[in-house]
Amino acid sequence: MSMTSDTKGDATEPAAERGGKGPLGRDFGKLWTAAMFSNLADGLGRTAVPLIATTLTQDPLAIAAIGAIAFVPWLIFGLPAGMLVDRYDRRIIMAVANTIRGGVALWLAILTVTGQISIWTLFIGTLVFGLGETLFDNATNAVIPGVVKRPHLDRANGRMQAAQVTIDNFVATPIAGVLLAVSLALPLWIGGAAYIVPIALALMLPISAARPLLARRTASEADALVSDAGAPDIEVGTPVPEPVPTPLPRSNVSAREAVSYLWHAHYLRAMVLFTAIIGSAFSFAQAPLILFFLDALSVAPAAIGFVTAGIGVGALIGSIVASGLVSRFGRGPVMLGANFVGALGLLLTGLAPEVFTAVAAFGLAALAVSIWNVPWGALRQQIVPPHLFGRVLGIIRMVTWGLFPIATLLGGWVARYDLRAPMLIGAGVVLVAALCAIRVLLVGTKEAGAEVDARTA
Repeated sequence: MSMTSDTKGDATEPAAERGGKGPLGRDFGKLWTAAMFSNLADGLGRTAVPLIATTLTQDPLAIAAIGAIAFVPWLIFGLPAGMLVDRYDRRIIMAVANTIRGGVALWLAILTVTGQISIWTLFIGTLVFGLGETLFDNATNAVIPGVVKRPHLDRANGRMQAAQVTIDNFVATPIAGVLLAVSLALPLWIGGAAYIVPIALALMLPISAARPLLARRTASEADALVSDAGAPDIEVGTPVPEPVPTPLPRSNVSAREAVSYLWHAHYLRAMVLFTAIIGSAFSFAQAPLILFFLDALSVAPAAIGFVTAGIGVGALIGSIVASGLVSRFGRGPVMLGANFVGALGLLLTGLAPEVFTAVAAFGLAALAVSIWNVPWGALRQQIVPPHLFGRVLGIIRMVTWGLFPIATLLGGWVARYDLRAPMLIGAGVVLVAALCAIRVLLVGTKEAGAEVDARTA
């Protein structure tokens, strides 16, 4: 990666664009709005389904299974979804994915109204919904580099996550709690209808969002790709050039190329392993979260949405400040610090004596997760070649999110004996993993070239 080209930019490019502070553009606005409405529908269903499940069973393991099944599609369909995203029009994929999810929400609503809902139909609905999610999320992440400039990736990812956190925690979840008090099926009806808007907006995105783009790379940029002689487990990533609106041909979209790339990209491979461990620890810790608030802290079911809204304050703050922290301190230090803060948040949640301190403590953990997600997402978009992005992201989430169901079920099993234990154990795992990954996060991120745009933005 050329230090000169990344820090100084094109001489004809406005200074605001080179600094990552220019407008993100109308096309990003369409994507952002589509994500907002999609997150509204997601949040309604994500809140309604577990609470509907609590009316059918009080077994912590069964409730945890709902959350676990949501991640199973990433294990079995993550890579195929990535191949579809790299091969076909990403706008169409986003629309089809939301059509599937809207259909599932309406199906569950009908079963609830007719009294035919059961824990098994919730399992099936969650699984099919998850299949649509693999397509939509993969396509959305792949589209971002096609609608914003490279120095804007951290800010764009922060805006996307802020929209998700705001809608999920401050709009969808509280509304779902109130709607559930009126009728169990009402959040599902409204959620199914809410998918119409993102379907339309996805189809209105420009051609640059449709497929991977041809790359412009100068000879000097190619020569600037250097190896990591001083770090045996760290390898320089492949930079993402500025996109041009010319789609790549559909041929040669294979899983082998993506697997080979990820296997030889030692830094990215180490980051995937670390993310899998950290994510599994958080999944393990929050498996009994709803029952923890309902049973251990005596929160009324109708108020659970407002409790999660309080937690969402931390997540929203993290989304807002993440890109600024990255610009000031760099991606590696910010990601490392986020893990220490996350471990502290989980520990304090497990020790919380009442609901207000528990909400504040878990809000701290949510803040840390949001801060981590922004540079981690931008980092992948920066170093993974655009024509491989869908497949590589599919593999990454297949490996990381594919472990979440196992961790969630284990957390639910431990919660049968003590609702607080999963949070305390999860805090310990996050802390130990972060200490072991200091070199990868600080040295590896810099040598992989993932700090350059972050610091100059």
